[in-house]
Amino acid sequence: MKTVRDYIRTIVDFPHEGIMFRDVTTLFADARGFRMAIDQMLHPYAGIDIDKVVGLEARGFILGGAIAHQLSVGFVPIRKKGKLPGTTISQDYKLEYGEAIVEIHDDAIEAGEKILVVDDLLATGGTAEAGIKLIERLGGEIVSCSFIIDLPDLGGRKRLEAMGMDVNALCAFEGL
Repeated sequence: MKTVRDYIRTIVDFPHEGIMFRDVTTLFADARGFRMAIDQMLHPYAGIDIDKVVGLEARGFILGGAIAHQLSVGFVPIRKKGKLPGTTISQDYKLEYGEAIVEIHDDAIEAGEKILVVDDLLATGGTAEAGIKLIERLGGEIVSCSFIIDLPDLGGRKRLEAMGMDVNALCAFEGL
């Protein structure tokens, strides 16, 4: 019987030499694999009050939309700078290979709303931390952060847990 991990392919030396890229598009392309991932990502939150799902660009949109649909709640995207129309707030952060800025609409979350943060991969935790900061600036309360893959050697889980976050991941891969 296949696990979520079995649907994820590894591409060697992408985007740089020495990187083992964990590609979830093969998981998304398989109906059973995709359904399994969504069901397993939902499982820890059965009976938990969640008002909105926030997806981190870009694969978090795919997962977050499906999870929000299953929970019958709204979906909010956190996007790269300059991609959202209207008034936004922004947060800069460091990537494995540089720096970036993410944004959210300034009216996307109301104070006190319970938020589930979703993305495909947790590496250093920089993108998730930036997203969490944006949500908290709007008054949202993070219920949990959910990922398909954790790369524990890069420390993202520890980083988010040090912020007081609950973190769930369906599988882990050692190394970069």
